[in-house]
Amino acid sequence: MTGPETLDVARDAIWTIVIVSSPPLVVGLVVGVIVSLFQALTQIQEQTLIYVPKILAIFATMLVALPFMADSLHAHMMRISSRIIGG
Repeated sequence: MTGPETLDVARDAIWTIVIVSSPPLVVGLVVGVIVSLFQALTQIQEQTLIYVPKILAIFATMLVALPFMADSLHAHMMRISSRIIGG
């Protein structure tokens, strides 16, 4: 395997990680901002209030996005396998 091929595989792996991890990260960010705004508006200063809604939202997102995430990882593995087989 040459240097450019190694960089291509690494770039593809990093891009796959970004694509697979983005749905839960975006939902966690949005829920965090909404809960923070709610805390600021109601002047509730409980530090642990943000964790339960975030965990529930990320869990629900994982259930919904799991087929997409699995397909992305499967496609990445097939690309890696074809490179291994192709030499």
